[in-house]
Amino acid sequence: MAKDYYEVLGLDKNASDEDIKKAYRRLAKKWHPDANPDNRKEAEEKFKEVGEAYSVLSDPQKRRNYDQFGSAEGSPFGAGYGGAGSGFGGFGNGFGGFGNSYTYTTGGFDDIVDDFVSSFFGGGRRKTKSANAPTKGQDLRYSIDITFEESFTGAEKEFSVNKNVKCDDCDGSGAKPGTSVETCPICHGTGQVKKNQTIGGFATFQTVGPCENCRATGKVIKEPCDTCKGKGTVRKNVKIKFSIPEGTQNGETLLLRGKGEPGKNGGPNGDIYVDIRVKKSNIFNRVGNDIEIIIPITITQATLGAKLKIPTVGGKDVDYDISEGTQTGSKFTIKGKGFKRGGSTGDLIFTVQVQTPKRLSKEQRELFMKLAKSMNEQPPVKKKGIFG
Repeated sequence: MAKDYYEVLGLDKNASDEDIKKAYRRLAKKWHPDANPDNRKEAEEKFKEVGEAYSVLSDPQKRRNYDQFGSAEGSPFGAGYGGAGSGFGGFGNGFGGFGNSYTYTTGGFDDIVDDFVSSFFGGGRRKTKSANAPTKGQDLRYSIDITFEESFTGAEKEFSVNKNVKCDDCDGSGAKPGTSVETCPICHGTGQVKKNQTIGGFATFQTVGPCENCRATGKVIKEPCDTCKGKGTVRKNVKIKFSIPEGTQNGETLLLRGKGEPGKNGGPNGDIYVDIRVKKSNIFNRVGNDIEIIIPITITQATLGAKLKIPTVGGKDVDYDISEGTQTGSKFTIKGKGFKRGGSTGDLIFTVQVQTPKRLSKEQRELFMKLAKSMNEQPPVKKKGIFG
């Protein structure tokens, strides 16, 4: 046995298929020549060695032969020995007999490894996204302040944002009016070009990169639009109108679809995310869909009972009768006067707070003293002053 393939992949003989696959992905990424520009020669050898080990151990029949005879072809005395073809164990001019060439993108080494695995397990190379494929436009974000009342009733709002918009003069093509956009003759409209690269005489790779002639757009503009300079978009200050639904809470984010930056190559426009900040109310407080408010009442209202006028967020007062002997801190609920949201409506909950008078007239003081005597209470000590 010339090489211990298990040792190459850092595994033991009991390794599962998934273990082999994971080890290969990790080592192929580690030793890919493009990832080792300062040690390319050694990396090529290691990379080739890892590929050789994987091509044998990932194939059930080759692995059985290797485990039993030390060779992927099986017994040296059996049929098929010596005629398996050039390369490693008859697996062709590329990796493991899965093809003579292999394509990977220049988008990153994770993509490279994914391409390898796709090629081995899918029987072909992985499909890569075209450089001039339709792309969604960039999303934008905006914050807006609204009043407590607007969050309750909903509101129509408008704001201005500086963003790219489609050029009206060329209708977004980038070409001068009266002229047309031509297909790139180098990449034939794909936006990508391919180059073959052979590593260590072991495998031929086909690298895919952006076309420099058309800057990966797949199109050539010979006469650019004077307004947008060939970009197809111009920068403008745009007014955006939108509706805030009733019941909107502080901190919510509204999505305005298609209001962001324009898409590329026919892709959809981006979106705008609007963050809502609700200003605090001087008298109301929101708890879920309920609204809470404190209502001050006099000591006589609390003692005798009263008809109170309860303010609502909508602006119209609601009459509410409280009974005699109401204690400070008592809570009362008015159904259906809270926030409307998601098909449900909250309530208005008010708490009464009995106000004790701080200043009394002479007549009021005498009345309170009589009241205190009638209730067997000790009347307060009369204080002398310039008015008493």
